[in-house]
Amino acid sequence: MATGKAYFSSAIFDGTILREGVVLLVDDCRVTGLVPGAEVPGDYDQIDLGDGILSPGLIDLQVNGGGGLMLGDIESVDDLARICRAHVGLGTTALLPTLITDTPENTRKVLKIASEAAREKVPGFAGLHLEGPHLDPARKGAHDSRLIRSMEARDLDIYLQAARTLPTLMMTVAPEAVTPDQIRKLVKAGVIVSLGHSNATYDAVYACVEAGATCMTHLYNAMSPLAHRDPGMVGAALNIGQLHAGLIADGVHVDPAAVEIALRAKKGPGVIFLVTDAMAVAGTGRTEFSLGGRRILRAGGRLTLKDGTLAGADITLPAAIRFLQEQVGLSFETALKMATSLPAAAIGRQDAFGSLVSGVRADFIQLSSDGSVRSVWLGGVRQL
Repeated sequence: MATGKAYFSSAIFDGTILREGVVLLVDDCRVTGLVPGAEVPGDYDQIDLGDGILSPGLIDLQVNGGGGLMLGDIESVDDLARICRAHVGLGTTALLPTLITDTPENTRKVLKIASEAAREKVPGFAGLHLEGPHLDPARKGAHDSRLIRSMEARDLDIYLQAARTLPTLMMTVAPEAVTPDQIRKLVKAGVIVSLGHSNATYDAVYACVEAGATCMTHLYNAMSPLAHRDPGMVGAALNIGQLHAGLIADGVHVDPAAVEIALRAKKGPGVIFLVTDAMAVAGTGRTEFSLGGRRILRAGGRLTLKDGTLAGADITLPAAIRFLQEQVGLSFETALKMATSLPAAAIGRQDAFGSLVSGVRADFIQLSSDGSVRSVWLGGVRQL
C-alpha cells in the first residue's frame, strides 16, 4: 500500500533554484524530499503532471480583501475563509489578511475572528497584518484620516494579547505614531513590525530599527522619498540592511526603473519581496466596491477613490512575477523567489512555507509555461 505520492513535472522550483530531473515526494501532508526519478521509493504513488513547473505556493503578506469582501467587513470565520479561498485560487497558499485603518471596536472584532481562524486552521490563513491606525495622516493614502491616531497603552495591550493567539501578527506603523519602547514590546511578543505611511526621516527609521522593526510596507508608496540631503524612508529601506521591504510590482504603484534601482541598491541581509495589496475585487469580476463608505472604482489595472487616489492594487502574484520578468528583466527564478522563499524569510516562517524542502507543509502549485497557475495543493490535497 502506497504511503506517499511522487509528483513528476518537467521542472521544479525548490524556493531557490529551478531544477530538472527531480521528483517531489509528499507524505502525510508534508514534503519528504526532492529526488531523481530513479530514486523514487517503490511504495510511493507516481503522479505525472506533464509539462509545467512545480513551485512552493505563493506567499502574500499584504492582502486587504478578496472574493468580494474587505477584511474590515467580515463578521465570521467563514467570511475570512472566503477571502483566503479567493487567493488560494490565485496560487497564494499562505497569506496575511490585512486590516487597514479602522475603529478600535472593529479592530478587536477582526482580531477575535482571526484568532478563531487560526484555531480552526483555515486553509491559506497564515496570520494577520494590521496596517494602521497608527500612521502619519500626511501619508495616509486611501486610509481614513479620521481614524488615524497614535498608539496608546490600551492598544498595545490588545496587540500583545493577539500576538499570543496568531501564528503571525504583522503591524504597519509610522515612527511618528509609536514610541521605540512600544516597538520593543511588540517585537518581544513576536510581532513583525513594519514601517510605512510616514514622512519619517532616515534617523527616525533607524531608531525604530534599533528598537526591533524589521520591515517596510509597500516600498516607495506613502513614504518620504529619497533626496540627496534627506534619504527619508526610501533611503532607509534600501540602505539599512536589517530591513525587508514589500513591493507592489504592477507598473502603477512603482515604475519599472524604480523597481530596478531598488533591487540593485538594496543592502542585505534584508530582502525585497512581492505583495499585492489586493482588495475586495481580487478573484472576482467586480468593477467597484466600498471602502469605509467610500466608492472604489476598478478600471485599467487601477483601483482608485473618486479623486484618483490609489486604493490598493489590482494585481495577482503570478502577474507581478511576469511584470518583473518582462518589464524589469529579472530571471524567472529571481522573480519567483520574491513571492515564495523571500517573504517567508521576511517574517521568519521559512520553516513552514516558501520552499520545497523536507519537513515543510506540502503547499505547492504548478505553473504553466506562461506563468499562469494551473493547479494548487494545500497539505498535499489538490484544491484546483
